[in-house]
Amino acid sequence: MTLLAGLLEAFFTQRLVHQRNASPNTIAAYRDTFRLLLGFAQERLRKPPSALPLAELDATLVAAFLQHLEKHRRNSVRTRNARLAAIHSFFRYAALQEPAHSATCQRVLAIPTKKAERKLITSLARAEQEALLAAPDRATWLGRRDHASILLLLQTGLRVSELRDLRCEDVVLTTGAHVRCRGKGRKERCTPLTRETVSVIKAWLAERKGLPTEPAFPSRRGAVLSRDAVERLVAKYAGIASVTCRSLHAKNVTPHVLRHTTAVSLLQAGNDRAVIALWLGHESIETTQMYLDADLTMKERALARTAPLRTGPGRYRPDDSLLAFLSGL
Repeated sequence: MTLLAGLLEAFFTQRLVHQRNASPNTIAAYRDTFRLLLGFAQERLRKPPSALPLAELDATLVAAFLQHLEKHRRNSVRTRNARLAAIHSFFRYAALQEPAHSATCQRVLAIPTKKAERKLITSLARAEQEALLAAPDRATWLGRRDHASILLLLQTGLRVSELRDLRCEDVVLTTGAHVRCRGKGRKERCTPLTRETVSVIKAWLAERKGLPTEPAFPSRRGAVLSRDAVERLVAKYAGIASVTCRSLHAKNVTPHVLRHTTAVSLLQAGNDRAVIALWLGHESIETTQMYLDADLTMKERALARTAPLRTGPGRYRPDDSLLAFLSGL
């Protein structure tokens, strides 16, 4: 009988760490998936995870787990698919290590991903950005830190993980000012800074007085900000800004919305998709397509260009009763 425990430990220590050199974020995501799966299996099979045979972690159990994620944990389809990707990765490894269980592994690998609805992205208009930047109280240390970090997010489109990992030495404020970060897939990139951003960040770092390897935007205790802390501060200032900018009431403002805002601003300025993909650190320029789909301003300009000369905007209105009847069908 092949136990799951030894195989799963080898998957993390040998496959992910040594063979694939997976990033800490990938390992953490896979770890959380198997914590949830093993907890579900223990409740369902009444067996501790360390004594669970590989054969009992079959396609039926995995399918029930995926359904549990959606119905009881209220996970989105995208989250469900991400959990399934981690499970698939393990079972591909298990099929190679334990050929006797290849049939079980293949049935799990045959579980398909679900089609997810692709919603239009949310971004902030210029007035909303200005209201958000005005929300922090810059008379306080926290307010100055938060104002500088939000401005940097809006201008550079950094991910939350990239902002958290940003060290003082990663911000270059001399000629050719830029920030240097490591994004998804361990890809390093440099993003230029505007004069306004350079001025604010320079003042902040002068006050920060951090060592080169210390975080550029620390917590009160000097530690790296958590992901939740960044999300909370953005949500807090969005709530404050909504008092003066009513349109923010209808938007769920998150750090990723600020990243979307950067992309849409670059697009509206006439930049090519390839440039935006490089700016944001996208693996493929096809990822940038969603910003084209979401840019209503660009679509309105396209509509204006299609209108006949000397014709005002408006809809077709038939002047004949029969044509009006046919149009109304």
